[in-house]
Amino acid sequence: MESTIVMINLFGAVGLLLFGLAQVKDGVSRAFGARLRTGLAKGTRSGARSFVSGFVATIALQSSTATALMIASFVERDLVLPGMAQIVLLGANVGTAVTAWIVATGIEWLSPLIILIGIVLYRRKSTAQQGAGAALIGIGLMLLSLQLLSLATAPMRQSAALGAFIGLLDGALPVALIFSAVLAFVSSSSLAVVVLILSLASTGILSPALTVVLVLGANLGGAVPPLVATLSGPATARRVTLGNLIVRAIGCLVVLPLAGYIGDWMQSLHFSPAKLPVDVHLLFNIALAICAWPFSRLLSKTMLRIVPNDPQTDDGPKFLDQQALQTPVVALASATREVLAVGDLIERMLIRTENAFNDNDLAPLKEVPVLEKRVDKIQQEVKIYLSKLGRDGLDDENGRRSIVIIDYAINLEHIGDIIEKGLAEQVAKKIDKGLTFSEDGYRELRSLFSLTVDNLRIAQTILVTRDFNLARQLMEVKVDVRKLEKQSSERHLERLRDGRVDSLQTSSLHLDMLRDLKRINAHIVSVAHPILDESGLLIESRLRNTQ
Repeated sequence: MESTIVMINLFGAVGLLLFGLAQVKDGVSRAFGARLRTGLAKGTRSGARSFVSGFVATIALQSSTATALMIASFVERDLVLPGMAQIVLLGANVGTAVTAWIVATGIEWLSPLIILIGIVLYRRKSTAQQGAGAALIGIGLMLLSLQLLSLATAPMRQSAALGAFIGLLDGALPVALIFSAVLAFVSSSSLAVVVLILSLASTGILSPALTVVLVLGANLGGAVPPLVATLSGPATARRVTLGNLIVRAIGCLVVLPLAGYIGDWMQSLHFSPAKLPVDVHLLFNIALAICAWPFSRLLSKTMLRIVPNDPQTDDGPKFLDQQALQTPVVALASATREVLAVGDLIERMLIRTENAFNDNDLAPLKEVPVLEKRVDKIQQEVKIYLSKLGRDGLDDENGRRSIVIIDYAINLEHIGDIIEKGLAEQVAKKIDKGLTFSEDGYRELRSLFSLTVDNLRIAQTILVTRDFNLARQLMEVKVDVRKLEKQSSERHLERLRDGRVDSLQTSSLHLDMLRDLKRINAHIVSVAHPILDESGLLIESRLRNTQ
């Protein structure tokens, strides 16, 4: 009976830890999701920035799995190079290890205060504050679970059965590695398993060698969930997660025969036996990052050979299920997924054009017309699909939702036309004629390009969540874009008056690109109109009332 209570307490503490981790991830995604995704996508221009981006994202989300899936989706859309993605995941692994090390510093006593602050923030009206509150509550629950784990494992010191089991694992280290890896896979969290190992180590029943091997298994098992999650995805995403698993597996195979020596060596350096798991976890991931970093490009090339490209499929819609037309809610969800896919195509077109502009390279522009044809085809199919749904009769709410989806699809199609017939042609003209913008003009256009991509990502989120605060934020950004365009035009004209040769040569291009980027942002912001209109915050005219 006593052993049953011990196991219930142990599993309950582990469950609370996993719940706390999930709360942190959901809260941070809710509060800073758009900015976090944008920062991760932008922070991969160099190896150092990629590593830091992965590290910061994992510290914030408390999940290297979430970071891996996010970066895999960026590679899928060609927003991040595969080699840089592997470095991001090295940073994510170190981020998880640092989190475990911080958790083990003995700050469990702060859990009630952190939970209290989190509840206060969670009761606020702001979405960002609610997300931050949920994240703080999750952190508090994680720290509380450590106290419960300590209490649950205390009786294990005298457990003959556990001692015998640990003795078996100590005599078969490869089995111990597999056992720990399975636990990490099942829990989808290497951090949770490392914390569990930490609790067992504090009882003094783990040898240094077994501690090292169990931590290795947690690292290996933690790389499996992202791979499983991307198995049904495109080859580009599978290459990233498989590469991460291979790197960790090689690291584990190299260290496994040396586990006893490493454990003894760390003890000789007076590492605390109670904190040995988190120290090993941190040192292993730092060493793995240092050794694997130089081979990231070679690894991505190897993944190209191991995971072949997906067979070419039809460029038509993928989510418009005709059978779902009998159920309006399901059909609207399918149409929403399809329109989000159109938004991803538009984002890729923008990124391609921006890359061509920044790098003076025509190659990225070759894909723009192909993508634009896909955008035209899919948005047309979405309109036909929803028109069929409308014939069967919809209630007011679903009717409004159908109109919002169609309106957004039409706006995306207009953006595609502007990119193909406007921006892409202007960038191609700049490259063909060898024109160079003034330093100020180039910086202004580059800033507006980046802002436009960020706004599109926010609009995609708004379409799904219908978040009022995000809609209001996007509407306010429209004013910022208008001011930015006006200021840039005025500064450009000032440079013309000053007789700047570079400005004279690129005058029409500069103004045309400003105008097109402003038009694109106007179409993007349209997704916020229905939400703000329902709240009575929109007026029919911007004209000042003079009466």
